[in-house]
Amino acid sequence: MTTVLIVDDQALQRLGFSMLLEQHPDLTLIGEATHGAEAVRKAAELKPDVVLMDVRMPGMDGIEATRRIVESGGRSRILVLTTFDLDEYAYDALRAGASGFLLKDAMPDELVAGIRAVAAGDAVISPGLTRKLIDAFGSRLPGHTPEQQRQLARLTNREREVLTAVATGWSNTEIAERFSLAESTVKSHVSSILTKIGVRDRVQAVIFAYDTGLVRPA
Repeated sequence: MTTVLIVDDQALQRLGFSMLLEQHPDLTLIGEATHGAEAVRKAAELKPDVVLMDVRMPGMDGIEATRRIVESGGRSRILVLTTFDLDEYAYDALRAGASGFLLKDAMPDELVAGIRAVAAGDAVISPGLTRKLIDAFGSRLPGHTPEQQRQLARLTNREREVLTAVATGWSNTEIAERFSLAESTVKSHVSSILTKIGVRDRVQAVIFAYDTGLVRPA
């Protein structure tokens, strides 16, 4: 069972999401919030598997709410809803720690699949689109921290190569072919990379690669 917290300041939008969740026995709505501050509080209280987060809300917006929920160290993963795929809000949401985003006009099946994927630990955005976002807004990259540099130093040469390939937008299959590896070996490398650099998913690994200068915006 996957538990979901809906965060949106529009009552009709929340109603539509809740009606959609009711149609799927494996998804359970455990709460709603109308603004960011309420989302942070309810995420701490209810500990949902997935927070379905709007970004444009009065008061504390969805970006800051995402940042606070992620920094709290809880298990909740954030799936952000945006209007455009190459949207500054989408970029900021990923930098804040969201596990992905979907467009607000996504089909119901896409939204349900996205919630399930995020709950399973996957990222709901391709590394290729992450790269396009970073290329578009990469001038705002803050630069790496000493801790990130230490994390990068923990990677083997092969893991650096795999991380670079992931950040470039390659799939596991493409990486396996490029380095003459079994796809299962690539998956093991990716899992090890995520653990060593302390991020949740491939999207955050891409951002890490850019922050540390391993890959640079076009």
